[in-house]
This record gives sequence, structure tokens and C-alpha cells, in this order.
Amino acid sequence: MPMPHRTFKQVIKRRLVGKEGSERTRELRLILTELPNYKNGPYADLRKWVEEQLEETRTRARVIHRDSISVQREGAAQIAFVGAPNAGKSSLLQALSQIQIKTGDYAFTTTRPVAALTRLRGVLVQLVEIPGLIEGAAEDRGGGRALLGVLRGADAIVLCHDASRPEELDSIRHELALAGIDKPSLIVATKVDETSAPPESLGVSILDEQSLDALRLAIWELTGLIRVFLRRPGHRDAEPQPLRPPATVADVARTIHHDVEAACTGARIWGPSARFDAQRVGRDHVVADGDTIEVLTR
Repeated sequence: MPMPHRTFKQVIKRRLVGKEGSERTRELRLILTELPNYKNGPYADLRKWVEEQLEETRTRARVIHRDSISVQREGAAQIAFVGAPNAGKSSLLQALSQIQIKTGDYAFTTTRPVAALTRLRGVLVQLVEIPGLIEGAAEDRGGGRALLGVLRGADAIVLCHDASRPEELDSIRHELALAGIDKPSLIVATKVDETSAPPESLGVSILDEQSLDALRLAIWELTGLIRVFLRRPGHRDAEPQPLRPPATVADVARTIHHDVEAACTGARIWGPSARFDAQRVGRDHVVADGDTIEVLTR
């Protein structure tokens, strides 16, 4: 007579504590041989659960496990997309950047970070999709330590969840807290064409360009950047230049070249920080988002 199935499940969980990779696979296979081979009832459900744990372990074994994963930074800011497996991150990244990513209605479609550049308000910003985080990521389950390391290097985080499964956010937030990661963040509910978004989330559907535009704006605001426009002799159009506030005319000159910064005496400014068009200001003048600036040198 086998022990009660609930008791057996607790015993199984205790046997799996601290086991990963091939060791966890061996233990799960051994457990399957010990389970009664019932076709129906609670023990049939328990066998199915163990088989699912085995498949998940095999899938995680294909994820690259290293102490660190390097994502080369590009653009003015790096924004990481993180969430549970199959939260719609790949589809969002593809819709925002036109990069071709393998997508699917199953977990762990993406097995390592994927980076893509997109233009937000004319500025190149790097978006990085982090493979689905699972419970225990802070303890390196599913290669979590390396993935969390990528998050530490990002400027901000977009927390993604399926609109029909908002509870998945609790697990992700818990793992981030355990890892000591506290970044500016935005909560996004995906697949809102299938169900409505929870109140705290920005609802997005890849089939709705208006919702994607709202996401682009929210991500831009998440970067914390401002844009100024450089007016240069011989150039018809002013060029957008991203800066982290507070920024001065000298900071703007530095984006051109350090020699220009050294020679900078001030600037002419059109825009929010000027009292009138073409106002002449000093090198310590604090610029504002939307300013057009002509740097003056001696």
C-alpha cells in the first residue's frame, strides 16, 4: 500500500532540494521507478508532475550556465526585458526592433540574452531580452546567477507578464529582491488582445500599433534621458543627442569632442531652457529636453 500521494509529493520535493543538472535528472528518474504506475487518480497526476519536472530540468540543462554572460552595450541606454518563461518578451522585442527572434507558445524558447537596437524619439536604445527566470534563479537555478548579472548591468527593467497570469510577477520580484537588484522599472502586461491588463500594468498587444507606441514612449521615459539638438555650421538639420540630466552646455560640447569641451565658451540656445530664441548662455548653463544648441568656442 503506497503512502498518501500528498505525503509522497512532499518527500519528493525534499529529495530534490539542492539538486541541479544531471544529479536532479537522475533523482527524478529514480523517483519515477518508485511511483505506482496507476493510469488514473492522484498518483497518475503525481507521476505527470514528476515527468514535467524532468522535462523542465532537461530544458534548463540546455541553457548556457556560466558565472557571467556579457552583453555588449550599444546605444544611449540598455533596457532589460525580464519575466517568467513564455511571458511574451520575444514577441515584444521583435515588434519593437524588427529583429528576428525564435518565438513559440512554450517555455524557454529563448535560452540566452538577446540584444536589439531600436530608435526611440530618434535615439538608439538597446533592448535586451533575458531568458525566462524561474523560482530559485537567485540561487542559480536555470543559470539564474548569470542572467541576473545582465540585469545588474542594465539601466532599467521592463517586467513582462502574460495579462492572464499577473501572479507570475510575484516570483520575478522575489528573485530580483533576493539578488539585491533595484532598478527603475516598468510593468507590462502582454497579450491584452486575449484578456484585459491588470491596473498596475501597461497593456500591450503586438497586434495593436497604438499600444506599441505607448510602450515606446514609456520605455523612453524609463531611460531617464533628455534630448538636445546640436546645430552645427554646414548642417541643415539639428542632430539629436541624448544626455543624462542634469547636463550643461559643457556636457553637450563633450559629446562632440573633448577638445570642443575645452574650447567651449558657451552656446546659443533655442528651446525650453532659453528665455528667448538664440539666447547666449555660458558653459555652465543647464540644458533642458528639447533644446537646440549651437556650441560656441574661442
